[in-house]
Amino acid sequence: MKVFKFGGASVKSAASIKNVVRVLNHEGFDNTLVIISAMGKMTNALEKVVDDYVEKAPSLNQSIEFIADYHQQICSELFQKDHGIFMEIEIVFGKLSGFLASNRSHNYDFIYDQIVSFGEILSTKIVSSYLNNVQIPNTWLDVRSCIHTNNNFRNANVDWERTATTIQKKIHHNLTITQGFIAGGGNNQTTTLGREGSDFTAAIFAYCLNAENVTIWKDVDGVLNADPRCFDNTTLLEQISYKEAIEMSFYGASVIHPKTLKPLENKKIPLYVRSFDNLKAIGTVVQKGQAIQPITPCFIQKKQQYLVSISAKDFSFMVESNLSHVFKLLGDSKMKVNLIQNSALSFSVCIEDNHHQFDDFIKTIQEGYTVYFNSNITLYTIRHATKQAIEMIETKGKVLLKQATKQTVQVLIKPH
Repeated sequence: MKVFKFGGASVKSAASIKNVVRVLNHEGFDNTLVIISAMGKMTNALEKVVDDYVEKAPSLNQSIEFIADYHQQICSELFQKDHGIFMEIEIVFGKLSGFLASNRSHNYDFIYDQIVSFGEILSTKIVSSYLNNVQIPNTWLDVRSCIHTNNNFRNANVDWERTATTIQKKIHHNLTITQGFIAGGGNNQTTTLGREGSDFTAAIFAYCLNAENVTIWKDVDGVLNADPRCFDNTTLLEQISYKEAIEMSFYGASVIHPKTLKPLENKKIPLYVRSFDNLKAIGTVVQKGQAIQPITPCFIQKKQQYLVSISAKDFSFMVESNLSHVFKLLGDSKMKVNLIQNSALSFSVCIEDNHHQFDDFIKTIQEGYTVYFNSNITLYTIRHATKQAIEMIETKGKVLLKQATKQTVQVLIKPH
């Protein structure tokens, strides 16, 4: 079994979907499982629907119409007017409207998962129908009937044993199209695996099926040593070890989702990152072996960080009891901690606010501590750093904090 994952950029338009056909014809599609994300920026568009719904904003209907028009336009370019896909799309939007009308929960994360998941359902129905249209027979599979999780909405934990049993029963030796990112929780509720979780979906299926390999199809030639949107003269990494890729994803490299790698490493399943435009390019392989080839500094940039300095109001030392309390508050507020540094009297932490709870966190922690913070900070992580690489990063603004270990240097910068 081969596992292919196509992200939003690879199915963002009718032309992109036709290119998926080109990829499958080039690579072969017997005994292949294809995992597809929501089209283009549709996850962002559905997040706006979530916010409009929760806030009872008058723009809710307009936000839904934008998504409907987007998918209808793509379908009109791929199918005849009387094709059954148009009715299928209407049914999906009917289910979305049904949820919005019947929901009684005020749990934001629950609402988020039920609404945002429609992006993957729509994209896979359209791609599956188009493949059938061009004589590439396939089976559409609802991933929510295969990947079983708890109800930790927006970052659900997989029930691996039950999931493996179900996947091995449901997946057969043909071409199967299914969704990334989403899964099935208890009481027939939809869960999600964390933002950009489609890569993780590919790893779950590969692990459960003992797949030959996994390929993530991207709009870049492979894994680069830096984001080309932020850095000039990037270098293609031809090979990365599992350990190195795990380290890079932990620090925020966006090419591979952090949870993807461990299941593949456990069964030594190679992961390829290839270009869906340049099919002759070899891309990057992630497998056991040398850390990276070629050896070069790797840069990871994370914007919109907060640097928070916390000290006791009575000027006493920041000791274990203080720190455990601070970490509990960070956890309760769902803050993501990216760097920590402490001295006798203060504790500094670099955090990102993925759940929009920073203001509440600061208000709560100020009840017991003296707190100062900087916003709009950029965190740069350099793997395999050289002196030249560090100096280059330090020219980007005022250095607020720097940490170094044998393999990794992290620099917090207040941009110019």
